[in-house]
Amino acid sequence: MVICNMAKKTTKLVAGNKKAFHEYFIEEKYEAGISLAGTEVKSLRMGKCSIKEAFVRLYRGEIYVYNMHISPYEKGNIFNKDPIRTRKLLLHRHEIRKIEGQIAQKGYTMVPLNVYFKGSLVKVEIGLAKGKKLYDKRQDIAKKDQRREAERKFKVQNLY
Repeated sequence: MVICNMAKKTTKLVAGNKKAFHEYFIEEKYEAGISLAGTEVKSLRMGKCSIKEAFVRLYRGEIYVYNMHISPYEKGNIFNKDPIRTRKLLLHRHEIRKIEGQIAQKGYTMVPLNVYFKGSLVKVEIGLAKGKKLYDKRQDIAKKDQRREAERKFKVQNLY
């Protein structure tokens, strides 16, 4: 019997989508691989990616991410692809079916939350989300303000 110690895969965050947490209630999160060209991976390693305007759609039983901007690699020449092309996300069939069933319900959508490296692989964290109303956003802002104010008071009290 041979026991293997799996090396911990390090994760390096490339891009995050803070706006998604402000605009939506995130119900579930999924980790998906992404189909990329070689120069796109090199550009991601340099941290040149934006998912602020990106969204995820289900099309013919497959999941795609739209408007994800990966800047062209400087030394890529003719091998560079379109920066905002549609890219396929790689999930297991049972995960896609589960997501498909939940999206069929009223009000659910998918948004990309993070793009990161897990070991040498590029991963995208997508969230199954429900849109927030204006009053929900106001409540979140009020909670953040209260927390900041409490931290300020705590800091001032500990100075003296």
